[in-house]
Amino acid sequence: MAGRSGEEVGMVFLSTRLLAMGSVCAVAASCLVLGAEASRAAGRTKGATAAPVPGPLNAVTDVPGIRVGQVQSTRPPYLTGSTVVQMPDKALAGVDVRGGSPGTWTTDTLDPVNANPGVDAIVLTGGSDWGLDVGVGAMHWLEDRKGVSLPIVPGAVIYDIGRGGSNRARPTASWGYRAMEAAEDGPVRQGTVGAGTGALAAASTLKGGVGTASVTLADGTVVGALVVVNALGSPVDPRDCTLLGAAPGIGDEFAGLRRPSRAECRPAPGMPQTGADRGRNTTIAVVATSAGMDNAALTRMAAAAQDGLARALNPSHTLSDGDTIFSVSTGTGRRLSNDEPDDTGALTRIGSAAADTLSRAVAHAMLEATSVRQYKSYCDTYPSACAHLRRKQP
Repeated sequence: MAGRSGEEVGMVFLSTRLLAMGSVCAVAASCLVLGAEASRAAGRTKGATAAPVPGPLNAVTDVPGIRVGQVQSTRPPYLTGSTVVQMPDKALAGVDVRGGSPGTWTTDTLDPVNANPGVDAIVLTGGSDWGLDVGVGAMHWLEDRKGVSLPIVPGAVIYDIGRGGSNRARPTASWGYRAMEAAEDGPVRQGTVGAGTGALAAASTLKGGVGTASVTLADGTVVGALVVVNALGSPVDPRDCTLLGAAPGIGDEFAGLRRPSRAECRPAPGMPQTGADRGRNTTIAVVATSAGMDNAALTRMAAAAQDGLARALNPSHTLSDGDTIFSVSTGTGRRLSNDEPDDTGALTRIGSAAADTLSRAVAHAMLEATSVRQYKSYCDTYPSACAHLRRKQP
């Protein structure tokens, strides 16, 4: 700065200082803008990955359009029942059969390679193959009350023959008709009701039953499950006698449920013995979603849900079980497809939710089941586990 006057030097310093201050302010402003954008982005990310929550009813009926009806009898010589799941407007459906001794009907209609007009209802029932009558009764109700000329009513059965005292005390077509008449979109009764009335688990050492659960995902998609637990395998972890299906519980869903005392845990119902009756088991279920899905995507959803069954019952899918899961979409928007790469993320989330929700439903079935005659419930077998359980039965 040689040769410059004091006044000039002062002006240079002042200009430099103002320039520096302007740069700092510009950077600060940019940071504020970027910070605001980052905060908004973080908010969006947080919303997109928010923890899932159960639906208001924590039941399959949280899925819009789904209605459930149940009938049963525990009066000797009966110990059996039927459950129906009604759909709106010929909802699309899929199915996955993994058990080695299935009892089903109209499942070929749901195969992605066949024409799939949608279903009017799905029947889950006791009575083994005699339970086919229940499906016919449901069809008659749809014809009489809804004017459906050719109802599509697939279904699956569990083996509960003779558990009430007579091999002839089984559901008939009138049970299907009455179950359809009783169907509602509100709370769903669980435990020793409907198709779970004569259900057993853990090689017939524990009372099984009906269970249900639901979840609302971050994007608002609802996934629900309803299951009838009549498994050869055990829902009980042999290490500590806790319920395997309670592990993915959400929030306070299983509030008060505790690990059984050591005294109660020995011995624990576990692996079936070599003398177990073949073909006299089966866990059957319906998983449903509010998302629009095509038939192939629904079939994949049912397959994914089988993983939830396997996590809640050990072993699953045996030669002695007829494990069958139906899947239903009630969504009316664009249908998610396995062939659309942009749908992969949503389909993965929905399939994972279906698996976890089905596991939770299995746990609810065991917790809500009540002892009947010689068949003892989980809570009566392990009273210390359920002593503080908060029950939310309708």
